[in-house]
Formats: sequence, structure tokens, C-alpha cells
Amino acid sequence: MSRFDEAIAKIDAANALDPNSEEFEGESYPKELLYGQRMSSWMEKVAPDADESLKIAARAQHIQRWELPRKDFDEGKKGYHLWRTTLYGIHGDKAAAIMVDCGYDEDEIEKTRQLLLRRKLRSDPEAQILEDVICLVFLENYFLDFSTKHDEAKMIGIIQKTWAKMTPRGHEIALTLDLSESELALINKALAE
Repeated sequence: MSRFDEAIAKIDAANALDPNSEEFEGESYPKELLYGQRMSSWMEKVAPDADESLKIAARAQHIQRWELPRKDFDEGKKGYHLWRTTLYGIHGDKAAAIMVDCGYDEDEIEKTRQLLLRRKLRSDPEAQILEDVICLVFLENYFLDFSTKHDEAKMIGIIQKTWAKMTPRGHEIALTLDLSESELALINKALAE
């Protein structure tokens, strides 16, 4: 087994412990295991030649996310942002520990950690690739469910923020997704405002 395959297997083993499940095509999966697999699938479509550090960052994007529940933080935007930034550090640390075990060098490990910290979105092309993948996974797999939980005004804001994080290439790909008429109408409305 290559060090990359070993790292992916260890990330998957960690995420297979997720007590939360998600139904997909008639099967039940640990939620973050399925999310990681979706991230890797989109990474292969968007950047098949990406290096291992970026591919590991994609797979580890939500590694063991359930261990730090949103409810442990204050309500509102400030609490939400603190929760997210705390998770970025945890994900970076967990991915780094796996990479150490698999024989990656300091530079490769630090690159993955920095990608997961998401601090260089506009200045690092690889961070932007990761952001496009994150947004595509959201739009393809979680957008519809999200839209049933929030009113139209909130969804328009979410779409606009998502779109602002993406590259023009990410936008092109997003518009080819197999979305429902209502999802496409909401996206078009958000983009027209």
C-alpha cells in the first residue's frame, strides 16, 4: 500500500466511526465518511493531477467533525464562525498526525494543514481548488436539504456567499450540476440580485 493509500484509509477509518448516518442510493453511510468520499470524487474531476497534500486535504476536510458539535458554541454568526475556525485547526491537526504516521515530510504535512486552515483562499491556487470542490460537494449533495430548512432570503444569501468563494471555472462546473428546477431557479435568483 502506498503512503497515500494508507493516509486515505486512515482518514476513512476515522470517519467510519461517525455515529451520524446519511442515506444515499438506498444505503446508510457514516455521514463524514460519505462526505470525504464525495470530496475526493470531486477533487478527481476538478484537479485529477493535484498533489497528494491537496488530495489528502480534500478527504480530511471534515475528519471526525462530529466530535465538536455546533451546539457547543454560542448561537449566532460569531459562535458559528468560532466553531468553524476551531474545526479547521482540529482537521488540520488530525490530517497532520495521519500524514506523520504514513511517512510524509514536514513540508507536505504543513501544506495540507494550511489548506485545511483555509486562510489563503484568494492567494493560493490550490486553496482555491479545494474551495471549489467544497462548494461543488455542497451544491450537489446538501443544497436541497439546506433549502428545506431555511427561508428563501436566507438561501439566497447562502448561495451568494458560496458563489463568491468559487472561481469562474467552479461557477461553470456548478451550472452543469444535475439540480432540480427549484434549485436552479433559486440559484438564478440569487445570482441576479
